[in-house]
Amino acid sequence: MQPTATQDQTVVVTGLSNREFLELYARPGRIGLSGGITFIDRAICRAERHLDERERWGSWSHAFLFQGLRLDGHHWVIESDLQIHRKHIQLGVQENRISKYFDEALYTNVAVLDLGLAEDQIACLLREGLELVANRARYSMRELFGTFIALRRPGLRGRQNLLARESSLYCSALVQHLFRKTGLDLAPGVDLKNTTPEDIARTAIPHVTYLLQRQVVRSKFTELKTRVRRRVGARIRQMKRRRTKSA
Repeated sequence: MQPTATQDQTVVVTGLSNREFLELYARPGRIGLSGGITFIDRAICRAERHLDERERWGSWSHAFLFQGLRLDGHHWVIESDLQIHRKHIQLGVQENRISKYFDEALYTNVAVLDLGLAEDQIACLLREGLELVANRARYSMRELFGTFIALRRPGLRGRQNLLARESSLYCSALVQHLFRKTGLDLAPGVDLKNTTPEDIARTAIPHVTYLLQRQVVRSKFTELKTRVRRRVGARIRQMKRRRTKSA
């Protein structure tokens, strides 16, 4: 029996492939989060360090909405993304099969957030999302840079994105926009177009998080500090052992 989202709970899942995990926990109206290894994934996670007191990198670089199982037998998502196919570029709000996230080398971390929504709230999310798909709302790299600026200057987070443009939503802004349509604010006090995937992951709305995390995203500087500390610690222990022997 699966827990309901009556209070915050994190269910850490191990031993599953991305496919097994997503097919087990994907449901209409749930939120998906992913973290990956591409340059843009790492840039977003690095920028999210400003949300953490210890400046640890964020874990999430993309957010999307599960649409559910369709007649083709596949689970689908609604998301705002940039995808480059042969002779074709998808840029903006779109529908995709969740099989896109089965690649574990590309999507090292995935999560599913269940807010325990009512059927009418789920219907509202999907209706509003499909409306944006039909109207071809754009993905705005410009707004993403505006969010990076706001992350470095917290006083700007609650203000309108400095580089905002009409009919544009990047991934986490889309998810925030859809949930606000249901009357739920995933990140109160943060402007719609300054919302990050990490904000969504940390939402104060009671929920259950199903987490499949293989890799903690870290900066090279953090990795260097860790290696130096280990070496210094080993050196100190070695010196203590020598002193003990000599005594």
